[in-house]
Amino acid sequence: MKTSKRNVCICLAAMVAVAIASSGRLWGLTGAAKSSGSDEQWSIQVDRVEPGETQLAYSFQVATYEGLLEELNKTHQFKHVFREGDRKASDASKLLVLKTTVVAYTAGSETQRAVTTFSGATKVCVRTQLVTRDGKIVLDRKVDGTVRFFGSNLRATHNLARNIAKVMEPSAWSGSGQAELTI
Repeated sequence: MKTSKRNVCICLAAMVAVAIASSGRLWGLTGAAKSSGSDEQWSIQVDRVEPGETQLAYSFQVATYEGLLEELNKTHQFKHVFREGDRKASDASKLLVLKTTVVAYTAGSETQRAVTTFSGATKVCVRTQLVTRDGKIVLDRKVDGTVRFFGSNLRATHNLARNIAKVMEPSAWSGSGQAELTI
């Protein structure tokens, strides 16, 4: 009896420790970005991933969404990274909205990838748009995410999120021949 109570206490303590350690990843995901001089940085709100005309599993949509939040935070190029529906986003003076719609999806096979190196790839192609509050599109690109060799099918969503974050480089939407974004 004593042993089972002690095991329960140890399990509870471990769960609390894990919850506290991962609270930033699960709840916040809104870290302050590095200051870029005197200009105020843009914040970004990530809208949920739309499946479009594809039969994309809900787990892929959620994994892509969560991956986007994580990868955009890693870049430190936005003042805040907001989830869709976050009330704090309305207080941001300079806000961009990231809209992602799946254009194409090819379900792969982990088994085929393990047996052969030329078949079984999982591929996801999305149209990603960066939009201002007033609806002006400042970036519109197609981005791919694939897993070709080893890894689970959901690895394609991680690769996709990383590729979208790379496309979000400020030079892609705030310069390069265009006028600087103003509100």
